[in-house]
Amino acid sequence: MKNLTFIGFLLLGLAFLLYYLQPQFSAVKLFEPMTLMGILAGIGIGLIIGGIVGYVSKGSAVREEQKKRELKQLKKEKEDLEKQAAELAKQQTGTTYLTDENKNPQNY
Repeated sequence: MKNLTFIGFLLLGLAFLLYYLQPQFSAVKLFEPMTLMGILAGIGIGLIIGGIVGYVSKGSAVREEQKKRELKQLKKEKEDLEKQAAELAKQQTGTTYLTDENKNPQNY
């Protein structure tokens, strides 16, 4: 958004420079209805273009944030599944030792 503001001021300055370089330049003519209509039309077009660019960039940022949230949720689910798998593996190895002890008690 800073770049758009900078470009807007740059173009506004260029427009005033071109207006100043006209052979019949007059400060009074700057406030004539025709000139004011041109200035207002330029501002209106700039606001429309700025609104479209802002809408598109906000949509991109929202989609990117949503992807980050989904990735974070998937990582959390993966960690939970790994913990459950580790606990299940511990339980299975624990029951294996117990059944081995019951089968051959003289070895222990």
